[in-house]
Amino acid sequence: MIEAVDINCDMGEAFGRWRVGDTDDASLMSLISSANIAAGFHAGDPNLIDQTVRLAAEHGVGIGAHPGYNDLQGFGRRKIEGTPRELVNDIIYQVGAVREFARRHGARLQHVKPHGALYMEMAVNPELSQIFVQYMRTVEPQAYIFCMGGSATERAAREAGQPVVREFYADRDYGDTGSIVFTRDAGRPDPAAIAQKVVRACKQGKVKTVSGGDVDIAFESICFHSDTLGALEIVRQMREALIAAGIRIAPVSAITGQ
Repeated sequence: MIEAVDINCDMGEAFGRWRVGDTDDASLMSLISSANIAAGFHAGDPNLIDQTVRLAAEHGVGIGAHPGYNDLQGFGRRKIEGTPRELVNDIIYQVGAVREFARRHGARLQHVKPHGALYMEMAVNPELSQIFVQYMRTVEPQAYIFCMGGSATERAAREAGQPVVREFYADRDYGDTGSIVFTRDAGRPDPAAIAQKVVRACKQGKVKTVSGGDVDIAFESICFHSDTLGALEIVRQMREALIAAGIRIAPVSAITGQ
């Protein structure tokens, strides 16, 4: 059984006057322990990055860069072809932006978590993961990489000695291989069902798949998305259920010991 867990949320995922979801980031910030802040390519702009980083710093929330494919129109959920080095250069560009805003507000970069289709590609692409990890070892050797357990990203990070955090996706479905099922529209999920799913994963290390079976799952952080409809109620019920089950919500550093 997991005794303590981090809660992370993808945030700052807007652009100018364009907004997604039905929940503002400010209402979520006090309920999470890590924020994955969109870095400008799939969503986010300088003013929004600054605002979201400031909110996270004020609430003592771990600041993470959330780089994606250069795909504003598709919200970073469409694969873009490029060499591993080209794609990592895009990541470097975005991480640098979030890191500088963190420094502006007297904070540090806690982690990096790729977004959407880039996250999924990195999970199965050893070369891309290795080049990304080499970059992290050079410029942010103490920062965590958030990724899917059992992925090429996790393997590359552990082999190189980079701190790594495995995620459990609260508001996404799982396939029989233990990978999340990618969907463009998650609809409005049931917060109570999500809370039960999360507590079971923490207590039993299992999650039900779309085919009705169970797969084993290991993780240190629970992810949900600010653009999921009903995100505020999702995190509220999730927190209440975790606390009622005797599971603490804590920063990743307190959980991993790294």
